[in-house]
Amino acid sequence: MTDSTQRFSNRVENYIKYRPGYPVEVVKTLESECGLNHDSIIADIGSGTGILSEMFLRHGNIVYGVEPNREMREAGERLLINYPNFHSIAGTAEDTTLPYAGVDFITAGQAFHWFDRKKAKVEFNRILKPQGWVVLIWNERLTSTTPFLAAYEQLLKTYATDYEQVDHRRMDTKVLSEFFYFKIKQFKNIQVFDYEGVKGRTLSSSYVPEPSHLNYEPMIEELKKIFEAYQDKGTVNFEYQTLIYYGDKIVQENTDRQSR
Repeated sequence: MTDSTQRFSNRVENYIKYRPGYPVEVVKTLESECGLNHDSIIADIGSGTGILSEMFLRHGNIVYGVEPNREMREAGERLLINYPNFHSIAGTAEDTTLPYAGVDFITAGQAFHWFDRKKAKVEFNRILKPQGWVVLIWNERLTSTTPFLAAYEQLLKTYATDYEQVDHRRMDTKVLSEFFYFKIKQFKNIQVFDYEGVKGRTLSSSYVPEPSHLNYEPMIEELKKIFEAYQDKGTVNFEYQTLIYYGDKIVQENTDRQSR
């Protein structure tokens, strides 16, 4: 399997154009439940092209975007160049290079499932302030609410390279409860795409075959057929539930329910 930090190197432009953002309710939840304010310092781990980072930058926060993939990191630097509060860091979840106890919030948008959880736990404990919060967010694409989404899910199962092995849905509540004590909220999210948008959204995913792969052309042909079958006035909907897991206590390795 490809090094997880390099999986998106050839997918940056599609990622920028076609990946969903996050609902405004994310920030509102963190304000009301976790004390997020304009002075809060954020470490956005696996910040990628800056989709989640920008939400906090618009809120007025200082954001350290920690991203190991050079191409994704440089895209984020380019897209967020007008935010002086953004600091791009070449680091990983397991070695952020950030100082001890320096951030109020650690966030990870669509990224935590790539981390080495045991090593990340040590690093999160190191960089988080005593009263700090961990916030994990996923846009979970719905797979059965419409005929199009069901057909699209089957397409991925048929043609993708390692879809089920890297699916973030593996990060269920049992797995996450071994990392930290959390609350959950969820919100609706949606993208409306024409065919080029559907194609770009598909190709932004790391488990989708690239043009040199034998599955690529058959996948694209099937994608066209699915789109034509289910489009309405030239568009289809990608529906998501945005899941936010947030907590201020990381599970300790050798003690029972002890806070940091």
